[in-house]
Amino acid sequence: MQSTRIGYIARFISTSRQRLADIEVTEASPYVYHVKLDKPKKRNAFIPEMWKELRKISKDLSANPKCRSIVISGEGKSFCAGIDLQEGFGEVMNLFENDNLDAARKGRILREFIRIPQDGFTALESCYKPIIVAVHSHCIGAGIDLITACDIRLAAKDAVFSIKEVDVGLAADVGTLARIQKVVGNDSITRELALTARNFDAEEALRYGLISKIYPDQATTVAAALEMAAAIAAKSPIAVQGTKVNLNYGRDHTVKESLDYILAWNMSQLNTEDLMKSAMATMSKEKAEFNDV
Repeated sequence: MQSTRIGYIARFISTSRQRLADIEVTEASPYVYHVKLDKPKKRNAFIPEMWKELRKISKDLSANPKCRSIVISGEGKSFCAGIDLQEGFGEVMNLFENDNLDAARKGRILREFIRIPQDGFTALESCYKPIIVAVHSHCIGAGIDLITACDIRLAAKDAVFSIKEVDVGLAADVGTLARIQKVVGNDSITRELALTARNFDAEEALRYGLISKIYPDQATTVAAALEMAAAIAAKSPIAVQGTKVNLNYGRDHTVKESLDYILAWNMSQLNTEDLMKSAMATMSKEKAEFNDV
């Protein structure tokens, strides 16, 4: 199916200039949506408006019955070069220099400023639909925040990763430090990478467990992600979405709590026609067709 643009290019107006938060969403194949960070001149570096748009897109696709899986990639020379310091930190610097506000009031404003990117990436994790991310070239700072909120991470051979925040004078506060140890589970290497901010390549990321596969180049990585997304989209959406929800729950709770949760979940979700359709398809060696959710 030919990709068709469905129009998630959003323009944002600030007091100083017109800003363009570029995120393009296309339907790549039936039930598979492709979300592209499309700000190549800035190497897909984030500003607050991009996080707001990503949050909206994630929530829209989560509720869209015609979407069953999602691929995220980046246009241009980099997947994501982090935060646009010139634009993204301009508001923070103005806040620091504002002598009309005391420390408490500045803190309240800063809290909301930080919450915007947190919510933008948490929306990926909360989305019912599985998200596969295809990384190429630079995946720095906010790029790590983004991919650790996704379900499956694939990378091109040229991918370079860095938990960069200590080099700009802050502790990563948008998701990496909260999620990466649950994604990877190697505390020593995680602390080394977070505290040194050194670069690590795709081979090290694979050994580390941050990614699951390496491909020769960007195009091959994106194609592999779309193919995987299509395979997932062909399965029961009841089963797939329930699996994501319960994997996330199980990661953050005890075994007993997780068993009780899926017990309550499947009390209703096993009462689905998808179960019979899947069984019949397996016996007849034919492809099952599932209704939208």
